[in-house]
Amino acid sequence: MSQQLVVALAQINFLVGDIPGNTQKIIDTSNQLAKQGGVDMVLFSELSLTGYPPEDLLLRPSLKRRIDEALSRLKSEVTDVAMVVGYPAEFDGELRNMAAVIHNGEVVIKYAKQHLPNNRVFDELRYFEPHSNDGVFEFKGHKLGLQICQDIWEVEPTARQAQQNVKAILVPNASPYHMGKTTERTDEISARAKSANAPVIYVNQVGAQDELVFDGGSQVVDSEGELAYLAPHHEEGVYLVTIELDSGSVVPHQASAAEPSIEKAVYDSLVMGVRDYINKNGFKGVIFGLSGGVDSALTAAVAVDALGKDRVECVMMPFRYTSSISVEDAALEAEALGIKHSVISIEPTYEAFMSQLSNEFSGAGLDATEENLQARCRGVMLMAISNKKGLLVLTTSNKSETAVGYSTLYGDMAGGFCVLKDIPKTLVYRLCRYRNEISPVIPERVITRPPSAELRPDQTDQDSLPDYDQLDAIIEMYVEHDYSAEMIIAKGYNEADVLRVIRLIDINEYKRRQAPIGPRITQRGFGRDRRYPITSGWKAGV
Repeated sequence: MSQQLVVALAQINFLVGDIPGNTQKIIDTSNQLAKQGGVDMVLFSELSLTGYPPEDLLLRPSLKRRIDEALSRLKSEVTDVAMVVGYPAEFDGELRNMAAVIHNGEVVIKYAKQHLPNNRVFDELRYFEPHSNDGVFEFKGHKLGLQICQDIWEVEPTARQAQQNVKAILVPNASPYHMGKTTERTDEISARAKSANAPVIYVNQVGAQDELVFDGGSQVVDSEGELAYLAPHHEEGVYLVTIELDSGSVVPHQASAAEPSIEKAVYDSLVMGVRDYINKNGFKGVIFGLSGGVDSALTAAVAVDALGKDRVECVMMPFRYTSSISVEDAALEAEALGIKHSVISIEPTYEAFMSQLSNEFSGAGLDATEENLQARCRGVMLMAISNKKGLLVLTTSNKSETAVGYSTLYGDMAGGFCVLKDIPKTLVYRLCRYRNEISPVIPERVITRPPSAELRPDQTDQDSLPDYDQLDAIIEMYVEHDYSAEMIIAKGYNEADVLRVIRLIDINEYKRRQAPIGPRITQRGFGRDRRYPITSGWKAGV
């Protein structure tokens, strides 16, 4: 009896809902490994047949038939290597999140997820029922454990498997990225491996699904809780490890990846988010307004890195308040990136609107209306080009602006995907510096000069907002960690600033509901994991 188990970590980019396509990927990957020889088992990610998260596709009446057809194909078309695959299945009227080990046409074990996350971006209790089962099976004379994602974060499933002296624990996952997530995963996996005195093989999905980015970073931890192998982040691939079942040690077949810096991990998440959203939805390319400011400059770099320069277009839309520096810098950015760059003044469009509205505006002074009209002229231009050329409009607002409503409905918010939606302004600057280290594409003065919407003479963002380091800290505490106003003020922040920022966050929920989605990279973004009412009598005062 062999004391070794060679496992392939299949870090695959599945497409939600494409059950035949996902099944084919599993078959192709498994058969290629079988052809190479020397691999005992290939481990795919959670709900690999449907992709994750399938959301209300799980409610479709044809789901069972499609899954049954997929499982039948796996049994008949793959031999000589065992597969761990994830899928939904119904038992006595209950839908369960399942994983199965399939080997030579037979199902060795079916395992149902025991702990269903129902917080932040997860809502598995909407669809699935938990089921208590030990997940222990025998493979080639050895007892192994099987868990699914959240189960490995809980103590009890591993404790039950440890009582049966499993030699290794296999864990398919669909774990979305947020900053610091790699360390969180390693800490939990390490604790379970030590408690079971058995290696843990943790395979994570890779690829973006709407606002979620799955960063891969699959891991193997040995029986002493030491990280033995880390797969690359944001890369699709298959990685081999040998598990020494008698000693609990792990021998990788390739060098372990380095843990990326925060800037690299976030930037790569944005690139993956744009690439998968555009490609999986079949768009030809993207277009956006390039203003000469830092946000649109970073958006441009991400778009080119995601799609290539030939699928990216930008438009500079100057007005009387647009500085010559902005026009020049936008042109320099476009040239550095090699993308198509047009200049279309909004002055005639704005004047036409003002002429048509002259009776309605009679007797009223200038206010934010005229500023918003400028933004809406630009939105109309971009959407028209989008319709004509079949290009998706990328919006360029960051999380700081989105939080406090510093954006215009049907203006700079008009578009299909917001690249920086979950990126605080202070992180925008860090990402620009990081990208310029790869190759200089963002002019230095774009990064260093005071940010401005340029909607009125001599305007800067700090005319109406606290400094961004203060603003971003308040937003993070209130939005991501649910701090009260009192708690934030107690940390030394100005009371008037705190109350004003919190009020702006609360009253601008109606805007955020109408904003396009964008990649989530913080612990709580403005999307599926923050569901605040628009109409509310809640007061956040001290």
